[in-house]
Amino acid sequence: MIETIATRPFDDQKPGTSGLRKKVPHFQQKHYAENFIQSIFDVAERQPGATLVIGGDGRFFNREVVQTAIRMAAANGFGRVVVGKDGILSTPAASNMIRQRKAAGGIILSASHNPGGPNGDFGIKYNIANGGPAPEAITEATFTRSKEIAAYKMSDAPSPDLSVLGETTIEDMVVEVVDPVADYAKLMQTLFDFDAIRALIAGGFRIKFDAMHAVTGPYAKAIIEGLLGAPAGTVMNGVPLEDFGGGHPDPNAVHAHELIELLMAPDGPDFG
Repeated sequence: MIETIATRPFDDQKPGTSGLRKKVPHFQQKHYAENFIQSIFDVAERQPGATLVIGGDGRFFNREVVQTAIRMAAANGFGRVVVGKDGILSTPAASNMIRQRKAAGGIILSASHNPGGPNGDFGIKYNIANGGPAPEAITEATFTRSKEIAAYKMSDAPSPDLSVLGETTIEDMVVEVVDPVADYAKLMQTLFDFDAIRALIAGGFRIKFDAMHAVTGPYAKAIIEGLLGAPAGTVMNGVPLEDFGGGHPDPNAVHAHELIELLMAPDGPDFG
């Protein structure tokens, strides 16, 4: 059943080009995330029964907001939601998925390189049908709507199991859980010469990739160790964690020091 839930506006939901970013406890306020998502749905143009892509970088609170967005999409007239397995979908992969599926847009949960965890950062952004960030006209309209919103819509159906690939339904909407890497890996093979890179690695060229326990891990393992044939262990810190393993997923000399130390060693890899 679709519920209409009364709410009150918040005065600080002004998104930038990277969406709305706040600390996790701020997003955990009652109705806060729901208000912003409903404001997006209220102003972003789409056809009835449109497709929506949903996913995020796996940081703390990602899974909960993914489930909320799915149930709200079902209550707001979408015909299909495409969501990454376990709620994981990197921003470039989401952008590609939006274009591949001819979706109306996508809800992407990310705060880029900012720290995660219960007291870390969180973000919600909307990408439009071309896969790119919402233009200022949409972000300003979203902010305006957020200051006057009085209710949001949500299905009371149980949240879908995001750990299982395949399709289920909520209300009249199909929820399709997909491999978050597959389509992106196909795209990469059209942009780069995988045969040449594979031959380089087979000839002894050594690579080390530090995923920093962020969303890139599954992509790097599938592409670098899988499709390109690099040895197992080439990708380090490759399992996405809600707090990024207590680290800061910003690949600079401070936070990527472990990788830099490996590269600077006498027997270090050729590229990292």
